[in-house]
Amino acid sequence: MSDVMNLFRYFLFSFFLFYSGTYVSAQKKHEFSRPLMGMAFRIVIYSENSSLASKGAKSAFDKVAILNKIMSDYDSTSELSRLSNLAGSGKAARISDSLFQVLQAGQLLGGRTDGAFDVTSGASTRLWRQARRLKRVPPEDAIKIANNSSGYRYLKLDKFLKTAELLKDGMRLDLGGIAKGFALDEAFKLLISKGFSKVLVSAGGDILVGEPPPGKQGWKIALLGLGDSVTEYIFLKNCAVATSGDLFQFLEFGGKRYSHIIDPRTGAAISEQRLVHVLAPKAMQADSLATAISVIGQKDGLRLVAGDKRLAVRIAFRNKSGQVKKKSNQAFKAWPRVDE
Repeated sequence: MSDVMNLFRYFLFSFFLFYSGTYVSAQKKHEFSRPLMGMAFRIVIYSENSSLASKGAKSAFDKVAILNKIMSDYDSTSELSRLSNLAGSGKAARISDSLFQVLQAGQLLGGRTDGAFDVTSGASTRLWRQARRLKRVPPEDAIKIANNSSGYRYLKLDKFLKTAELLKDGMRLDLGGIAKGFALDEAFKLLISKGFSKVLVSAGGDILVGEPPPGKQGWKIALLGLGDSVTEYIFLKNCAVATSGDLFQFLEFGGKRYSHIIDPRTGAAISEQRLVHVLAPKAMQADSLATAISVIGQKDGLRLVAGDKRLAVRIAFRNKSGQVKKKSNQAFKAWPRVDE
C-alpha cells in the first residue's frame, strides 16, 4: 500500500510542477544565425533539448536557402531570373508553388495599390542600385526607359496551370519587398511543425514570433524611431512586424536624400523620408504592406489597412520643415507596450 501511496504522491507532485510552470521554465533559450538572402537570418528557440533546437534551426535555415535559390534577382541561375529572361518572348513558364504564391500575393497588392507595389519593377530597382554604388542620380531618360519596362498588369499568372508570363520585353522581376517575409513564414511554419511553439525568426528588420518565452507576456521587440526619436518597445506574440524605410540604405546627392525604395508608378526613388512599421498575422503580409505604405505615404497607407483590425500601422515621416511626425491607426495605438 505504501508503494501505491508513494507513486500517487510522485504523480501529484509532477502534476503540480507542470501546472506551476516549473517544467516550462526548464526550457532554455537557444539562438542561431546564418547569412541568407543578403542579410542575417536569426532564429531563437526555447526548448529543453539543445540538440533538437539546433537541428530544427538548421532545417529552417536550409529551407530559406532553397527559397533564396528560387527568388533571388541577384542570382542569374535562380528560377526568378530564368523567368525574367523569358520576358516578351510569348512563352509562359511553369513555376514552383513557392514562387507562384509570392507572385500571386504581389499581384493582389499591386491591384489594391494601383501599382504602388509592383513585383515587375526590377529594371528600376537595378538602375537605382547602380546609382547608389556610383553615388549619383540616374538620368531622367534612363529612369523612364526602366519604368517603361515594368507594370504589374503585364505579368500574367495562371493559377490552374501554375504558369507565369511576362508580356513586355525587358521586364525584370524583383521580390525585394515580399520574398523575405515569405521566407520567414516558411521557416516559422517548419519550426512549428517540429513541435517548437516558443520561437522567433527575424531578418532585415522583419520579425515573426510564436508563443511568448516562458513566464513572459510576449517577446520584447524594439521599434526604431526616425532621426532622434526614442526607440519604443512592444510585446509581440503569434504575429509579425515589418519595418520599412531608408535609415540605412539611401543616396544623398545635390542636397537631396533618395531612398532605396522605388515608386514603381514613376520609376523614381522616394525622396520623403519615411519609416513604416506594420504588425500583421503573417510576415509576408507585414513585409509587403510596409513596402507599399512607404511608397504611398501616410494618408493612403492608413486607408489601405482600414477595416482590418488585425493590422497595426505607424508611419513616421519628416514634414517640409524637417520635423518628425507620426501617424498610426487605432490598432497600433492599442498595442501592448513594454512600459505599461
